[in-house]
Amino acid sequence: MKKLVLPLSLIVPVLVFSQSRKRDTTTTRVTNIEEVVFQKKVTGRTNDVTAVRISAKDAQNVSSISGGVEGLLKTLPSVNSNTELSSQYMVRGGNYDENLIYINDIEIYRPFLIRNSQQEGLSIINPDMVSTVNFSAGGFEPRYGDKMSSALNIYYREPKKFELSGEASLIGGRLTTGFATGKEDENGNKKFTALFSGRYRNTNLVLNTLNEDTDFNPVYYDFQSYLNYHVNSKLSLSFIGYYSKNDYEMFPKERSVDFGTINQPINLSVFYNGKENDQYKNMMGTVSANYKASDKWRFTLDSFAYQNREREYYSIASSYILQTFDPITGNPITSYDVGGQIEHARNDLFVRTYGAQFRTRFSPNVNTDIELGFKYEKENLQDLTNEWKLVDSSGYSTPRPIDDPRFPDASDLDLFYSIAGNNHIEPTRLSAYAQYSQKFFWGASKVLVNGGARIAHWSFNNETIFSPRAQFAIKPDWDSEMWFRLSGGIYYQAPFYKEIKDLNGNFNPNIKSQRSIQAILANEYEFEFEDRPFKLTTELYYKKMDNLIPYYMDNVRIRYSGKNNATGYAYGIDTRLFGEFVPGVDSWLSASYARVYENIDDRGNIPRPTDQRFRFAMFYQDYMPRFPQMRVNLTLTYAMGLPNGAPVFTDPYQYQKTLPSYKRVDLGLSYAFVDAKEKKQTYGFLSNFEELTLGVQVFNAFNINNTVANQWITDANTSLMYPVPVRLTGRFFNVKLEFKIK
Repeated sequence: MKKLVLPLSLIVPVLVFSQSRKRDTTTTRVTNIEEVVFQKKVTGRTNDVTAVRISAKDAQNVSSISGGVEGLLKTLPSVNSNTELSSQYMVRGGNYDENLIYINDIEIYRPFLIRNSQQEGLSIINPDMVSTVNFSAGGFEPRYGDKMSSALNIYYREPKKFELSGEASLIGGRLTTGFATGKEDENGNKKFTALFSGRYRNTNLVLNTLNEDTDFNPVYYDFQSYLNYHVNSKLSLSFIGYYSKNDYEMFPKERSVDFGTINQPINLSVFYNGKENDQYKNMMGTVSANYKASDKWRFTLDSFAYQNREREYYSIASSYILQTFDPITGNPITSYDVGGQIEHARNDLFVRTYGAQFRTRFSPNVNTDIELGFKYEKENLQDLTNEWKLVDSSGYSTPRPIDDPRFPDASDLDLFYSIAGNNHIEPTRLSAYAQYSQKFFWGASKVLVNGGARIAHWSFNNETIFSPRAQFAIKPDWDSEMWFRLSGGIYYQAPFYKEIKDLNGNFNPNIKSQRSIQAILANEYEFEFEDRPFKLTTELYYKKMDNLIPYYMDNVRIRYSGKNNATGYAYGIDTRLFGEFVPGVDSWLSASYARVYENIDDRGNIPRPTDQRFRFAMFYQDYMPRFPQMRVNLTLTYAMGLPNGAPVFTDPYQYQKTLPSYKRVDLGLSYAFVDAKEKKQTYGFLSNFEELTLGVQVFNAFNINNTVANQWITDANTSLMYPVPVRLTGRFFNVKLEFKIK
């Protein structure tokens, strides 16, 4: 047997090729088996050739306010986000709702009512518990669900021994503990393992860097557990529990914003009265049984329950002065506009989803996998919406027409908008998938084929969707290490709470799934530079979309129109250089160019609110050669501004305003007093620690005033609507202590 050992970063899927080559002679028969293996065993096995594997350690080290896995995802070329306060992201022209997220192959949900990124709090993914991260930006395999953009699959780890680790910083902390008991079985698993983690976060200090006078009281915390009981070497049981609570209070007072142009500088001064009080509670529990009948057969049965309770209450009155200035003297011009508005909401949402899924994998040999899965979900959605906005400008309510003030107007006094809905549905969702994966030699070239389809039915709109998908990867027999990949298929965006709700607050039972036909062509080239490994990945993609539901971007909230009345397309190129820029640690550079358009009611193509265009990002790690305990990590992002789109309830063809470019640098500096990798003898107090690190993080190091959205203000004198920028956070210094006890 002849083995060729390749680096782990060569490709993401675990590919094992074997082939028997026979040569008959009069005296002997020679059998030569050649196989490709990895240097180490990895969890989260996947045949998905589009998946990118992300280091869990890098996710812990990244300097980002949103932090964790999502903070690292945003440095990939295909992923975009124009706010540092949110863990949500957009992929290849898709919006925040078009991304699948799994923990241990079980789909999870994000909160639905969140409109501002500072309301969001903690991501459900706890980087302390993560072992493996697989991310696909499109063209993913059939076993993943019905979304149009991406799939993120997280696998939690099992501790090998007792452990206790934690973190404390100016914006929160976390504590994680775990243990393992019993003897190891033939698979290297202890009889019982448990992992518990709790996190606390308060971003008040960060939010105080906003250019406004507002009292914030954002408190977020969660608790997670992961338990495993290995009955024997074939059967194991596991449980994941999750509870989180986000409380967000805001008492706005006043703010002043300068905008406009050099020739027409404008200042908006706003004075507030009222408050916002939001609460978000999420709970999830899953129980899984994994049975390995033999080396060929594996069976998994998952039962799950998810509950989400959200409350969004606010009543905020504001009055404003919109004033222009002489560009030469800087003196205010006497013609100015005054007005005010009242925003009110009493929105309650209750979502409960429970069900079960069965999955099986049959592997007749090391080169072949056949996978099947069935899933049943019962959903309970209770939505109560009462939201309205009154706009008053110079004493006249908008949109009531302003005529001659000497004569009374007998028409109705209308609100700027009013949304009222009382909805309760209990639909059932069924889905199934089948896929086939084969590795083989084509001449001297190595080939992987992965194909199949999934089918799903939702009782609410009585729609059945069928989604065929395929992947093809080939490694030619060249001197250079190079892979070529082609993947694609039909991908649906199965509607849920946000898609079925129209602008009046009612659920639309006639809504259909949005559809995307995708094709992705990719190349991976691995090489060495100064004896260090590197990999250059380039991907071209095209998406043709129909049955689209137009939407408005309200900060990070997406408001759908509730109608399938648009078509669209997206295309782009992504490239990423990954490798050891510094020996021993991974870094990468990412660049992309992407466009996405929509055509509403055949009126012509316009950019969608997520039209990305050019974007560049970098994740860089370094250390001092003579003092490796001194470490630095840096994330840099430059992204051209997104189209802010139209104000809600207006014609998007009349409002095409692009936000300024998003530019940000976050820097992390740390000193490792104790590092398990160094294996140095420690004495005294330090001997109690396996790891001990003290660091300083500089968020928004260059104090750039980025813009997340526009607030539209109407000038009563001209009836023009001015886009007033809503700024993001400024520079903030965070101190962080991390430890792990022996």
